[in-house]
Amino acid sequence: MQINLHFRSVCTIFVPMKRKVVTLILITLTAVLTAGAQQTADWERWLMMVMSPEDELEEDWEELLIELQELALQPRDINRMTREEWEALPFLTPRQVEQLVEYRERYGPMKSMNELRMLTAIEEPQRQLLQRFFYIGEEEQQGFPSLEHITQYGRHELMAYARIPTHELKGDNGNYLGYPYKHWLRYQFSYNDYVKAGIVGSQDAGEPFFANKNTMGYDFYSVYVQVNHWRQVETAVIGKYKVSTGLGLVMNNGFTLGKLAMLTQLGRNVKTLRAHSSRSTDYMQGAAATVRLGEGLTATAFVSYRPLDATLNSDGTARTLVTDGYHRTRTEMAKKNNTHAAETGVNLRYQLGRIHLGATALYSHLDRRLQPSKTQLYRRYQAQGNNFLNASIDYSYLSQRLTLSGETAINKDGALATLNSAGILLADGLSLLAVQRFYSYRYTALHANALSNGGQVQNESGVLVGLTWTPTPRWRFMGYGDYSYSPWARYRISQSSHAKDYLIQMTFSPKNWTLATRYRLRQRQRDKADSKTLEDYDQHTIRLWADWQNGGRWSTHTQIDHTTINAHDRGFMISQNVGYQMAKLRLSAGFGAFDCDSYDSRVYLYEPGPLYTFGVNQFSARGVRYWLMARWQPNRHLMLTAKVGTTDRQDADLASSDAEPMSAGAVTDIDVQLKWRF
Repeated sequence: MQINLHFRSVCTIFVPMKRKVVTLILITLTAVLTAGAQQTADWERWLMMVMSPEDELEEDWEELLIELQELALQPRDINRMTREEWEALPFLTPRQVEQLVEYRERYGPMKSMNELRMLTAIEEPQRQLLQRFFYIGEEEQQGFPSLEHITQYGRHELMAYARIPTHELKGDNGNYLGYPYKHWLRYQFSYNDYVKAGIVGSQDAGEPFFANKNTMGYDFYSVYVQVNHWRQVETAVIGKYKVSTGLGLVMNNGFTLGKLAMLTQLGRNVKTLRAHSSRSTDYMQGAAATVRLGEGLTATAFVSYRPLDATLNSDGTARTLVTDGYHRTRTEMAKKNNTHAAETGVNLRYQLGRIHLGATALYSHLDRRLQPSKTQLYRRYQAQGNNFLNASIDYSYLSQRLTLSGETAINKDGALATLNSAGILLADGLSLLAVQRFYSYRYTALHANALSNGGQVQNESGVLVGLTWTPTPRWRFMGYGDYSYSPWARYRISQSSHAKDYLIQMTFSPKNWTLATRYRLRQRQRDKADSKTLEDYDQHTIRLWADWQNGGRWSTHTQIDHTTINAHDRGFMISQNVGYQMAKLRLSAGFGAFDCDSYDSRVYLYEPGPLYTFGVNQFSARGVRYWLMARWQPNRHLMLTAKVGTTDRQDADLASSDAEPMSAGAVTDIDVQLKWRF
């Protein structure tokens, strides 16, 4: 009954907007009817059939999309991939990795991508993804290419992006130091997977350009040079880079897979070193290299010195490290680069067939003492001091049917963190995963990023059990149950507490269709008004969606979301995306109508966007979102993307958060992007 009432209210909101939506659809259809040929479907559709974000606003999912987008723009030679590089791909299962490695060892280099069909473990979504990310190269080149060869045959790519708003944020009030335009510029030179060098400059809306502390123009820069497969050096990076080791208990600048993705990968660990070519604020700056020391033995060493943003105490110490990267107001600008971190670390890894053993050590020094406020109980055991030391050992065993992995870490005070998983393929199409974690409330690590309910590798112990069942190629069932306990206080929780997380998902994929439903229940605890007792905070979410594609030309995505908080606070959204692909032009359009009782019951909507942009919006209050995007690629050198999106809200107070109040009415943004390869 409640869902029906929300559906009626959404329809009521949508009716005054119908003329705008109809106009949008007519524009799309007119452009479609004037064009011709067919283009291969984009890789995002196939990725969504293998993985899906549990919380679409998490930076980890954004980081994953950016990394795969870069791989799609710069495909790699499939015959040059090592076992470790296959394992680093998040959409492949352990069984699929094992088959890829064994096939090449038995039959030698692949001559055609059609050979992937001979690998029984590679399902259609993974095969489509591999065909978009890899190619069959010429016969393997002897040794590292010469500098003359690299400069002659390397590729240049220049990309520019700008977001032009047609509105003012209510929270600005003239306090922003810069203009309201967000823009960035990206240049990269690459030669196959041997060499990559580039520079990224980025500016958020409201930040000054060639003014204030930004005397060099952009608010953020990333400069990097990466070399792969040079003699004994597997990877070497100078500039800004990212490091991930083990399961992330000590060092993980990259992304952390969510619980659903862990079911697919059976909890295996990932180790990577790569240049930082995105605009995220979690990175290292200096030099790093992975070197082969012997058969199966590699060492990764890195040094870093970089500025940090911090909120300062009255005595000049740092109260908190700020990682949002915003420098729009005088208060935010005062925090920019007022603290510095000098860091060095090493990782040793030994691979013997299906077994690997590893060890990591990381030392960090801050030039300002980190001193969190002790008046807030949940901050009492947060990282503090000038010097930080963490060390860990990790392991894994990978076969087609059994996967074991884990990492155990300590900090300089001897506090412990451990994460271990066991996955088993019980039968073809049926796998079971169990994950155990224990993070002491005294354990701190500045760069830890691993599975957790609280968002930190601290003050949490828990067990996750999940099951994946694929009885036929068309049917797939996934589900998990996760229980965690926090012995110390957390944000908005003044005492020990527990949390539960349950999810079940069913997917049916007949020809050209993907039909799916998901139900998730998250049970958490929060302080009551008296801050002496806890109350339950239950969140029920239901999602229904249907994807359809016709021979790579037409594609549609229909989705219904419903959220209930403690049986009385509700949010609802119905959305529709339509896409059409041609030889040189790709068109997509969509709309969503939403009705939410409060900011807590907000809903999320994923929509395609320009390259290297994260297209997930959150909506609360009541209103309609609609957008139109066109991507024109006249040749292999040039690509132009333009997108117009409008959000028309009612009840602005419900839509606002404390950090970003909003105005009611229509809010329109225009995105433009140009990519030039030469």
